[in-house]
Amino acid sequence: MDFELRSAREKLDREQRERKERAKLKLEREKKAKEAAIRQREAIEASQRARRIDAIEAQVKADEHMQESLIAGGGIVFERVFQAVPFQGNGDKIKLPPSCFTDLSDQGAFDKGPLYFELSVADHTDNKKTTHSGVLEFTAEDSTVALPSHVWSNLFSTHDPMDVPLVQIRYIRLPKGSYAKLQPDNLGFSDLPNHKAILETILRQHATLSLDDVLSVSYGQVSYKLQVLELKPASSISVLETDIEVDIVSPDIVSDQPKNQHVLRPLQFGKSESGTVEEGRYDYYKFTVDEFTVEKVMAGNVKVIVKIDVEKDGADTDLYVSKHPVLFPSLNQHEWSSHDVGSKTLILGSKERALSSGTYSIGVYGFKGTVKYQVSVLVQESSDGAKVGERAGAVSSSSDVDTVECRNCKHSIPSRSIALHEVYCSRHNVVCNHPGCGIVLRVEEVKNHLHCEKCGKALQPTEMEKHLKVFHEPLVCGCGIVLEKEQMVQHQARDCPLRLIACRFCGDMVEAGNSAADARDRMRGMSEHESNCGSRTAPCNSCGRSVMLKEMDIHQIAVHGKSS
Repeated sequence: MDFELRSAREKLDREQRERKERAKLKLEREKKAKEAAIRQREAIEASQRARRIDAIEAQVKADEHMQESLIAGGGIVFERVFQAVPFQGNGDKIKLPPSCFTDLSDQGAFDKGPLYFELSVADHTDNKKTTHSGVLEFTAEDSTVALPSHVWSNLFSTHDPMDVPLVQIRYIRLPKGSYAKLQPDNLGFSDLPNHKAILETILRQHATLSLDDVLSVSYGQVSYKLQVLELKPASSISVLETDIEVDIVSPDIVSDQPKNQHVLRPLQFGKSESGTVEEGRYDYYKFTVDEFTVEKVMAGNVKVIVKIDVEKDGADTDLYVSKHPVLFPSLNQHEWSSHDVGSKTLILGSKERALSSGTYSIGVYGFKGTVKYQVSVLVQESSDGAKVGERAGAVSSSSDVDTVECRNCKHSIPSRSIALHEVYCSRHNVVCNHPGCGIVLRVEEVKNHLHCEKCGKALQPTEMEKHLKVFHEPLVCGCGIVLEKEQMVQHQARDCPLRLIACRFCGDMVEAGNSAADARDRMRGMSEHESNCGSRTAPCNSCGRSVMLKEMDIHQIAVHGKSS
């Protein structure tokens, strides 16, 4: 009996404990559920607050951006994101889709003057590369913007060619520039004749300049890159219809010159410079001839001598000289040249009609092997005492001496000694039978007297290989024509569209281009560049009307009776 009561009590106690534990667990679960619900509600409320704050901040940023765009665009808001595609064009003017013309026209943008745009890479980062541009035309494909090489290189200097770049474009107003400071990437830019005028020509192709942009300047076959260091009155300016003061500063660090880039090293009269040139490469020097020296040369009192002494046997150089604007004379383009084997001397005397005051360039070409050399320029007094028209070394003879022509050497010999002379001459002398030569040679000299089969020039055997290579191997001009050396020099001096000329309208040294498209311009002897450059207008000094530069002389005669 006691045992049953004790068992029942223990069972009751156990059930009561289990009920209490279940009740306690239920309370804990309910408490945790309430806490979780509170946390969830707080999280939802925090998320909603964050979204409201983000929305407010986004709206504030949008309002600020809209206000900034309104201010930058002078009341016009135009902002688009396009896929960028390159096109071959000069300057900084881009091509936009036709839809942009409608959007801008509806807002009256064309009534506010030239169009300017801010371009940036749409990569959603804070360090966006930004530049500015004008607009060339509205002919691009929908959703694309066509960028010329200048804009492309400044925006995508480290662009992966496999990616499709997106560009954000915004219409803005830019102040007219008054000052720009530019720095070339290397030496040599200041050697360009009138390099500031060359810059002005390049800037005519641009509508804007931006801080840290890089301008590419080409002059003939060489090119330079100039970084924009400073602009006034703003970090981005318009260069249309304004006068800008441009400063060119020297590069901070002179990097190694590319193989196709050259520097003119100055030469002083009477002082030699040493150098080493590799086969197939050029070294360049420059010297200046003043007006006083030219007058003395033309009078026959002095002569200018360019001299190269080669220090290594078996190696050889070529010597080329030109007057600026041809900065870097070469096999294709030069005024004077010397291809003698070994050391060589080039004499510029009174017979050189091309000699005038100015700066000259010397090109030392490594023809064979690596050559150590010394180059110098001298002004030396003419030592030739012969009278004008008298052959040097000629022996005057009395007019009363009877002479007979030798049948072998064709020289005039006194008749009393002609028999002995002809016997001696026929044994020891030989006349070259090559057409146009007729030179009298000693018998032992005949084997060393050769003529080129192509041009007939008399040469030594050691000179023949070099002569054939220099004068008769075909050369390819930059314009595509193929000629031998002599014809190539004439072509690049007179006919090549890539030759440099002084434009009669802008005064710059520019590539001549092809013949003018306009027949009237061709009749007036204008090049392609002059035809285009002369199409710019300027106010007439007499009546103020805007007249094309190439028609100004006709306008002055026809309207004002002046002969320009």
